[in-house]
Amino acid sequence: MPPTMNMRGQRDPQRHAMAKMPAGGMKTIRRLLGYVLTNYRWSLAAVLVCIAVTSVTTLTSSLFTKTLIDDYIMPLTEQEQPDFSPLAHALLILGIILTVGALCSYIHSRLMINVSQGTLRRLRYDVFGHMQQLPIKYFDQHAHGDIMSVYTNDIDTLRQMISSLPNLVSSVLTITLTLISMFVLSLPLTILTILMSCIMIYTTRKLGTLSARYFRAQQENLGKMNGFIEEMLTGQKVVKTFCYEEKAIAEFQELNENLRSSVYNANKVANIVMPVNGNLSNLVYVLTAVIGAALALNAFGVPTLLSALSIGTLVSFLTLVKNFTRPVSEVSQQINSIINAVAGASRVFNILDAEKENDGDADVTLVNAHVEADGQLYEAKEETGTWAWKVPQEDGSFRLQRQYGEVDFFGVDFSYPVNEETESGKQPKQVLFDIFLDTDAGQKIAVVGGTGAGKTTIMNLINRFYDIQDGKIEYDHIPITTIRRDDLRRSLGMVLQETHLFTGTVMENIRYGKLNATDEECIAAAKLVNADDFIRRLPNGYNTLLSGDGSNLSQGERQLIAIARTAVANPPALILDEATSSIDTRTERLVQEGMDHLMQGRSTFVIAHRLSTVRNADIIIVMDHGRIIERGSHDDLLALKGKYYQLYTGK
Repeated sequence: MPPTMNMRGQRDPQRHAMAKMPAGGMKTIRRLLGYVLTNYRWSLAAVLVCIAVTSVTTLTSSLFTKTLIDDYIMPLTEQEQPDFSPLAHALLILGIILTVGALCSYIHSRLMINVSQGTLRRLRYDVFGHMQQLPIKYFDQHAHGDIMSVYTNDIDTLRQMISSLPNLVSSVLTITLTLISMFVLSLPLTILTILMSCIMIYTTRKLGTLSARYFRAQQENLGKMNGFIEEMLTGQKVVKTFCYEEKAIAEFQELNENLRSSVYNANKVANIVMPVNGNLSNLVYVLTAVIGAALALNAFGVPTLLSALSIGTLVSFLTLVKNFTRPVSEVSQQINSIINAVAGASRVFNILDAEKENDGDADVTLVNAHVEADGQLYEAKEETGTWAWKVPQEDGSFRLQRQYGEVDFFGVDFSYPVNEETESGKQPKQVLFDIFLDTDAGQKIAVVGGTGAGKTTIMNLINRFYDIQDGKIEYDHIPITTIRRDDLRRSLGMVLQETHLFTGTVMENIRYGKLNATDEECIAAAKLVNADDFIRRLPNGYNTLLSGDGSNLSQGERQLIAIARTAVANPPALILDEATSSIDTRTERLVQEGMDHLMQGRSTFVIAHRLSTVRNADIIIVMDHGRIIERGSHDDLLALKGKYYQLYTGK
């Protein structure tokens, strides 16, 4: 098996940090927006309506300043006994308008909370669902911690972008409406404001381009560090056994520094944008006030058409200037969130775009069957203990073929695929050469050989965890490429060398092999493999809670539960990958008795380093460097005095 991608073997983060924003950035944004629109179309429509109302009310309040000063306040200053009732009436109407705007702002904020969190929930669900359909090679080639980082950090970056969408739309709408109003009030001051805003936009674009180089590096470095931490946590015993602590700290320090550097650079540039634009906005305001006052006093001696400004118009225009430059600054700040979100979204979509396991034209399924008195097989809906392949015919009908567990290899060549991210340009290394294997139903086939001989690879190919490059594999004389993967794997109970237990009770972990199994069936399976005795001695027996991959159990006890899990599934055929490697000799004898009961009537494939466990195998396959060099029974191979004889006797 190819090793899990080593974090230190990836591309240099400092060099990669200087890479430009990916060319597919806009495509990623459109895809993300499409994702939001697909699931929350009507909510977003309501948000847009609320934003439009809020923008109009904000603009109305700004324009009302002119009317308030010119039509109400200035006339009142000329009256001996001013009548404030018209002013109060106007202010009441303005208050109602602003209240409506505030209510709409509150509504769209609440709606966007639902939209953003709902979208993230949907994304996590889709990523997890897609991940379950990815081939084993994907997880062999990607660090588990890096994948976990997608669920936590990368998806969370999208929340900031989705939440800022209303502000972005509101800013664009406010800028548009405000600009139109400014043209109406004063053409010269509007031109001045536009020129200064162009400087703000240019500055934002330059700084945004610079920050984009670091945001992607930030997300990748975060994934690398999470991957390294995950490696250290799962391998903590190895770390302490070999006194690797200092080296681990040094490597973590390097990864941590790379992350700090990329985060520092990204935020350093991003945090410059707002102050720069804020000061430019203040500069626009001051220039507008000075030039506007001069125009109002006609200090430049220009035609009245261009310079006619009342005090109310100038005050209203200055309010519009703030309304115009503030959204420009907000947009510049939101651009940073978008850039960060694009970096995270690209990693999320990389998983969603990863090629799923594809059955192609495979249409053969595994079904329960029962045998009638005439000897014919018939499909059954209930469990019968008899399995059959349901094979489509050319005329559209189906024939049932008894499942026996015969596996045959015909000239199989295989190479593990190259990881393009870490091994680009390398040629795949061939690990199996011209494998021929012929088995009969009910046989126990043992595969032995030195480390790296290709034993586990053989089992991976039977399960179609990987597809072969050349040759053919048949299961009960049916090409396995025509059998649906789920049905193929359902027909093969597999006990791995590295057991994995899930958080839950012992009973739940055994039931994992067959989700609808009763408690009685789970207990019977445990008894079959002689696990019942130690389970009942646990604090709560079968209801004992396991956590941390069963860390409160010994390695042998964990493996017994894994074997019981396979036993309760009652599969038609078995694959045992060093199933008793972590069990002491006494326990091994007990388990072997249970396994012998379990293997009766089933074809069984056994990988074993401990050759004493395969003496009673019908066929023993001896492998060396990807080739089958010997085959036969235990006695036959000993008589040959070849590789098996050397392995068995140690001579």
